[in-house]
Amino acid sequence: MEITKGTRVSDILKEYGDIADVMEIFGVKRVGRYSVRRLITKALTVERAARVHRVPLDEFLVTLNKAILIQEEKTA
Repeated sequence: MEITKGTRVSDILKEYGDIADVMEIFGVKRVGRYSVRRLITKALTVERAARVHRVPLDEFLVTLNKAILIQEEKTA
């Protein structure tokens, strides 16, 4: 799965689990428990999350995609 600006954060969590540590690098803080965060992120896209947290979208996308590649390599 390639992460794009239109990817919903909830889809990332569903596909790859809780990658909150990566998101925190950009100031996207944890929101309570994992289940609460999953509920909140259903309508949130990567682009919107970047904008809300004043993170450069391009940099955010590159880092998210790298984190996913690393996670996929670990599970392969």
